[in-house]
Amino acid sequence: MADFLLYALLAGLALALVAGPLGSFVVWRRMAYFGDTLSHAALLGVAMGFLLDVSPTIAVTAGCLLLAVLLVTLQQRQPLASDTLLGILAPSTLSLGLVVLSFMHEVRIDLMAYLFGDLLAISPTDLAWILGGSAAVLVLLVSLWRPLLAITVHEELATVEGLPVPALRMALMLLIAVVIAVAMKIVGVLLITSLLIIPAAAAQRHARSPEQMALGASLLGMLAVCGGLALSWFKDTPAGPSIVVTAAALFLLSFVLPRRGV
Repeated sequence: MADFLLYALLAGLALALVAGPLGSFVVWRRMAYFGDTLSHAALLGVAMGFLLDVSPTIAVTAGCLLLAVLLVTLQQRQPLASDTLLGILAPSTLSLGLVVLSFMHEVRIDLMAYLFGDLLAISPTDLAWILGGSAAVLVLLVSLWRPLLAITVHEELATVEGLPVPALRMALMLLIAVVIAVAMKIVGVLLITSLLIIPAAAAQRHARSPEQMALGASLLGMLAVCGGLALSWFKDTPAGPSIVVTAAALFLLSFVLPRRGV
């Protein structure tokens, strides 16, 4: 197997593994629009990275983390509805990133790669960053699984039981931000949240417990990565969108199979 294909496969599988359980929380808590806003802000992070002459990966991660904190803070303190606030910030941050890049005439970047991913161009450094980030998120997610599940089921009851609900909610947002930052290289700014949501939504129809749904979402995500890379390799299609199309096909297939449910 060619090195670049092996790097792409390992990176995609690592991301799918952690995106499964995290995407389950996104589906349960109806946070799709939150993730979409963070992913749009990733392009602003890229622009700031070039502007400040730092690694775009580090800039994107820092930008997503800062925006996650800002979003949680604003949702708690401002009078606007959450969906209205997210609807303002999502296109604004994406557009601001494009405007900043347009002023940097000496910088030449492939916008299509950032918008739709460039999985087959992953370097050993990119792979190390993705593997490290995914492993860190997975470890934290496993350690916080029960408390996060408790606040997802019933926040008021979790508060009564003494769980630090605001801190746990913030931790979940930050984990999503990290995954979005490391996923940008794989499926791009515009398609990141699809890898979180589609496998989890497909697994939900046939899971009998939260753990089954999380595991099923990871497996479906991995299958989507393998199918998308195969489609890209044999039919010369873009890798990131091919993964999303494969995931969407698996979601449609989940409707054909008899539903087990809870």
